Amino acid sequence: MTSPAAPARRIPEAVHRRRWVILGVLMMSLLIVVLDNSILNVAIKTISTPAPTGLGATQSQLEWAINAYTLVFAGLLFTAGLLGDRLGRKKVLIGGLAVFGAGSALAAFSGSPAELIVFRAVMGLGAAFVMPATMAVLMHVFERDEQPRAIGIWTGGVGLAIAIGPITGGLLLDHFWWGSVFLVNVPIVALAVALMLWLVPDSRDPKPGRIDPVGVVLSVAGLVLLVYGIIRGGQLADFTDVTVLATTGAGLAVLSAFVVFEKRSDHPSVDISAFRNKVFSASITAIALVFFALLGVTFFTVFYLQSVRGHSPLETGLLMLPLAATQLLIAPRARLMVDRVGSRITTAAGLVVLAATLASFALLDRATPLWFLEVVFFLMGTGMAYVMTPVSVVVMQALPREKAGSASALSNTFRQVGGALGIAVLGSVLSTAYRTDIEGALGPVPPGARHAAGESIEATLAVADRLGPRGEPLADAAADAFLYAMHVTALWGAAVAVLGAVVVAVFLPGRTPAPEGDGRDRALVTAAD
Repeated sequence: MTSPAAPARRIPEAVHRRRWVILGVLMMSLLIVVLDNSILNVAIKTISTPAPTGLGATQSQLEWAINAYTLVFAGLLFTAGLLGDRLGRKKVLIGGLAVFGAGSALAAFSGSPAELIVFRAVMGLGAAFVMPATMAVLMHVFERDEQPRAIGIWTGGVGLAIAIGPITGGLLLDHFWWGSVFLVNVPIVALAVALMLWLVPDSRDPKPGRIDPVGVVLSVAGLVLLVYGIIRGGQLADFTDVTVLATTGAGLAVLSAFVVFEKRSDHPSVDISAFRNKVFSASITAIALVFFALLGVTFFTVFYLQSVRGHSPLETGLLMLPLAATQLLIAPRARLMVDRVGSRITTAAGLVVLAATLASFALLDRATPLWFLEVVFFLMGTGMAYVMTPVSVVVMQALPREKAGSASALSNTFRQVGGALGIAVLGSVLSTAYRTDIEGALGPVPPGARHAAGESIEATLAVADRLGPRGEPLADAAADAFLYAMHVTALWGAAVAVLGAVVVAVFLPGRTPAPEGDGRDRALVTAAD
């Protein structure tokens, strides 16, 4: 009897043979984009230290140094995805890497917080062209039946970057100046570009969409205004201030105009109709809420470990290793849990674990055993791994392969917007709670310096240091006030994760029935209405 012929491949044989090597090159490109933020998380305390050690950046300037990257990144992802579809993903990917490398070199030699913010925005411009292109290329070098596994490994690459980022940052800061955490990107970019030219095939959409400049301007302007208002409210500890209300309101109005424009446009950056699919919308929402909670909490964790507990940047990186290592190990295997119990239970359980670990930060104090913190980080990474892999597969398989760049851009836009808003909102909660608690201890500080001294724990500790022995009580009060602010902020983050768990429990599908036939088009989740 003649055996049935194997299903024909849609991927050229030469590309199929080297698909896993190509995935490794794509992960290297992804690695530097994610690595940058994870390194910066360890370096923010050093950058906040006055010159010559750092730049003397305030907490609001630190938030902008992070968010300048993420907002430009998020605002341009759709356009970058469309340009990749039109011009070729490989060309756009290499161009994005070059811009990212140039921005990294400039950021390394910034002379002020303002310069750092500008150059971080340049890095965000380059990263916007890297992230969607890596996923789009992945979708074009793997057959559909291998895509879930490849996406799981790709997602695990994020864990790898988060794992080595803090450790690399700590090592660099122990031996070099703060700018080295950006300069390290340059040789990685050079190697990635060389391998890209050699190994990665180009691809494009035969029917690419038109560029939407009005949508890009509206989305970036709206997000910047909204985030500025939120950060300004935390800086002033007054969300009823006219400036705060005006900029926040303007941001919401511009974003509303963006949605209306996109719905009416015949070439929108964002296909608003895609959100009629409840499964797709729930997955995108889960991505945003996970990064809202995670990045907001990571922001204050560094200050807890370094400013309150006195650990060095390298020690901080090592202590945060379980958070990343678990994602690296578990993310590629999360699909097995989805196969067994379905995407709804897997993702909801992951978000519940994430919420519990965020809430556990409210139990931390100056003497909490480090093993407890390591368990928290381990469980937090596990929860994230069981969220990100299933929802990433839903998003990528909900649209045709030809629109892979746009699907990746949509997923990563919500990831970046969620992270930016998490840093802005939870950072503002942290700042407001800290200022409220430290206010009564600022008596020894000259009246003209009290507002600046109460903005962050680093600002207070700098004043306490200048006061000499008279500043010791102020330093103790700063640690206590920060712990109080951290507890409040952690509970806010936990509430956001719980909200995400409710959303996916209601809208994501349960177990996916086994498909008929050869199963080559099997997906981990169903993306039907």
